[in-house]
Amino acid sequence: MLNITLICVGNLKDKYWKDACAEYAKRMKSLCNFSVIEVDEERAPENMSKTNIENIVAKEGKRIAAKIPNGAKIVSMCIEGKQKSSEEFALELENFAVNGFGNIVFIIGGSWGLSPEIKAMSDIRMSMSKMTFPHRLARVMLCEQIYRAFQIIHNGKYHK
Repeated sequence: MLNITLICVGNLKDKYWKDACAEYAKRMKSLCNFSVIEVDEERAPENMSKTNIENIVAKEGKRIAAKIPNGAKIVSMCIEGKQKSSEEFALELENFAVNGFGNIVFIIGGSWGLSPEIKAMSDIRMSMSKMTFPHRLARVMLCEQIYRAFQIIHNGKYHK
């Protein structure tokens, strides 16, 4: 069974975000081994400079890198990534599995994005949209799209 890990900077504080992610995780139990790893968000000073931002992103990047399993396919969610349809995304997941990659890691950075090191480690850079979303909503959306991808792969009724 495919192992899907979501590594996210920060945690879900509000119950409605937690409940939404938990619902998709529950639905995926029979489809994959799904887990979420949260790494601490770096505290930001009041007046941010470019150097402050770079330091924050670098520290968060080190925390993320420490959680990536060896040999995993890495998909970074970033604004400059490629946008995919749900069907294209499902095909990508299916190709990973067919080609023997049992671990797939999706990474959602903090509010300042992902470090260049994490992006360089990535096999794929993917963007959800040209629009900007709160990171907590992006996590829910990614969970939903992973679930949808499995429904597409298995010809489920969820995707119409």
